[in-house]
Amino acid sequence: MITVLVANPKGGCGKTTVATHLAAVFANAGLRTALADADKQGSSLGWIKKRPQEAGRITPLDWRDGQAKPPKAVDRLVIDSPAAMKMGKIDDLLRIADVVVVPVLPSGFDVEATAAFLKKLDSLKPIRKSKTAVAVVRNRVQLGTRSAAQLDSFMLGVGHVGVGRLRHRTVYTEIAGQGLSIFDLPGQRIEELREDWAPLLRYIENCDPQIGKIAVGGEIPL
Repeated sequence: MITVLVANPKGGCGKTTVATHLAAVFANAGLRTALADADKQGSSLGWIKKRPQEAGRITPLDWRDGQAKPPKAVDRLVIDSPAAMKMGKIDDLLRIADVVVVPVLPSGFDVEATAAFLKKLDSLKPIRKSKTAVAVVRNRVQLGTRSAAQLDSFMLGVGHVGVGRLRHRTVYTEIAGQGLSIFDLPGQRIEELREDWAPLLRYIENCDPQIGKIAVGGEIPL
């Protein structure tokens, strides 16, 4: 099992969108997938309830009142963490995570908050001992803008792997209320957006939980 923790204490950076999309792509690939919602708002749990029966099946886990033991019969576990989460709570989740995905928006406030969060992450044992990998993903990016260029400059100094850009498109908000992801939709336009996710998916799938580090080579089973 590979466990993915989607985390950033800065609210509104797109953690739930990233978490639900990761769960959807794993489920649609035929992998036994669970999505744990640790956010009091329960947005991921609400998304799963609205998910059509014909879509890839995702097992919901309600972790809003505390972390439970991860299920054994699961290939991929995705954890949607809350905003403003205390570092002690993050430390607990890191103990079961193979990779932490940190979304960051092209905003000065988000960049500063994310930089501080990454610095704190570096002080935690699972990160220091290289048992848990960290991947930073640029979210809601409008290519060619000044804010996108500033975010690119920020990524050069984060000290962690940058795994591509997710372009800002209204389709993400349009389908969220239907329990869907872009990996559940057809069409060439959607296919182009799926390509944005390829670097992140490849990074996650190259994570070897047996040795606790990123393995070289390998393909995404999608």
